[in-house]
Amino acid sequence: MSSAPSSRTLPSAQGSTASRRQFASDNYAGIAPEAWMALAEANSGHAPAYGNDPWTQRAADAIRDLFETPCDVFFVFNGTAANSLALAHCCQSYHSILCHDVAHIEKDECGAPEFFANGSKLLLLLGENGKLNPSGIEEAVLRRNDIHYPKPRVVSITQATEVGTLYSPAEVRAIGAMAKKHGLRLHMDGARFANAVASLGVAPREITWQAGVDVLCLGGTKNGIHVGEAVVFFNRDLAREFDLRAKQGGQLCSKMRFVAAPWVGMLQNGAWLRHASQANRMARLLHSLIHNLPQVRILFPQEANSVFVDLPKTTIQALYGRGWLFYNFIGEGGCRLMCSWDTTEEDVRAFAADLRATVA
Repeated sequence: MSSAPSSRTLPSAQGSTASRRQFASDNYAGIAPEAWMALAEANSGHAPAYGNDPWTQRAADAIRDLFETPCDVFFVFNGTAANSLALAHCCQSYHSILCHDVAHIEKDECGAPEFFANGSKLLLLLGENGKLNPSGIEEAVLRRNDIHYPKPRVVSITQATEVGTLYSPAEVRAIGAMAKKHGLRLHMDGARFANAVASLGVAPREITWQAGVDVLCLGGTKNGIHVGEAVVFFNRDLAREFDLRAKQGGQLCSKMRFVAAPWVGMLQNGAWLRHASQANRMARLLHSLIHNLPQVRILFPQEANSVFVDLPKTTIQALYGRGWLFYNFIGEGGCRLMCSWDTTEEDVRAFAADLRATVA
């Protein structure tokens, strides 16, 4: 199925609700202890500014080791900047970017990709469960080739998708092959890339550069880092002068060590994958506890750290009344229940019990 997310609505957090672990977003969670410790260690004495410090070098090298390949790594403040600047660097203003019609770059970036690319158009494609497919990409490329049409130049896929589903290695390879066939660049929005790797049980290289991905926006904030995403260019020719684009886009942090250091803490002993696995396990548990409840309808396959479910409006309001926060994400009753790195089994069972009580 392919339903477009609506504007996200939830009540304002008040009192104890504000500190309670919630299911609205993995952005609600705090900083993972490994990231916090690395940040504290970096906060000692002076270090060169603008990324010329040892922490930034160590973080970039850790990412290269993670993907088992030479690549160019740039750190920016957030996912909007990562996606928008990476896409702008892949195309000219008269080009177009092919993406799913529920992609984050379409629904939740306030036009930033088009803005930073000086007008490059997003062309929206359909696909089951939030995923693009090679035939849809080829149809869009071959649809027109006249001078009045914004020439397709980039394919953008999201891993995990905006509806919590995953591209298998074979699916990424097929899209990568189609992109290469038509001279397109392949961008991956990896805000929840760690959750995808944990769920698929694959090496990161298998769903990125080995499958044809040119540039990955590697997410950290949704997996326990306080601020900062990494733009990883596997196509190193494409990375030329990206540092200038990042600076112009306001993304060069003067005290870069405080953006980079948490990456060292998260990557050096595999904490990034452990935390993602925990979030995924909690989502699987939540799915198992609620999928058979009356008036509860699962909207998409549960594959990463979220559960999408359609609930009666009265149930949604009753859960809000009990202090739970989650986004009414799709239409009138389509809700996203997002698990975080720090979500516990007790959290999940408490929510499931309240949901069971409200639909009984």
